[in-house]
Amino acid sequence: MGDDGEITHNQPIISRFKRVCVFCGSSAGKRNCYREAAVELAGELVSRRLDLVYGGGSIGLMGLVSQEVHNGGGHVIGIIPKTLMRKEITGETVGEVRPVADMHQRKAEMARHSDCFIALPGGYGTLEELLEVITWAQLGIHDKPVGLLNVHGYYNSLLSFIDKAVDDGFIMPSQRSIIVSAPNAKELVQKLEEYVPDHDGVMAKVKWEDEQMELNVSLQTEFYR
Repeated sequence: MGDDGEITHNQPIISRFKRVCVFCGSSAGKRNCYREAAVELAGELVSRRLDLVYGGGSIGLMGLVSQEVHNGGGHVIGIIPKTLMRKEITGETVGEVRPVADMHQRKAEMARHSDCFIALPGGYGTLEELLEVITWAQLGIHDKPVGLLNVHGYYNSLLSFIDKAVDDGFIMPSQRSIIVSAPNAKELVQKLEEYVPDHDGVMAKVKWEDEQMELNVSLQTEFYR
């Protein structure tokens, strides 16, 4: 209720983003906290009216976050290599499912359709996707925020490794700020909203996008042969 006695309604949060790419496991993990974090993140995206871009699977944390966003009224885009569809899609899918030729095209398309990136807990595939978009930011290919949802310290060891690489001169101190982390979804998304890049890139973004477009056309041609 407002100061004048009138009933007020919660207004939707205005976001600088339209679509968020979420990297996460095709497994749900052994601890309930990981599943709870996926549900919490989905709720945060829905509350900000953000669409979801993800790896297209219907199992594990991928399936959970996509189902929750869809149930909350959000638009879902799943991008998945054709060869993984039988393995990672079981039962009913939600939203759009866009098959692509291979893993490289999957990552390129997920990045192209997203305004920022968030990694939930996951395994090798999640790490590979995460590190690639971090590297692209390091090279100046994009300036989109990259966030780690550090559920119960899941990513503490990775963050310690990155700090060690900075200390030993393998990563520039300014590039450490590419990664944003927080223990819960609300805090993480707010940090991503406030993110301002302060690292230097070395590759022209337009040139990279042109090269990716040419590559994707070539891959799609091979895919549909």
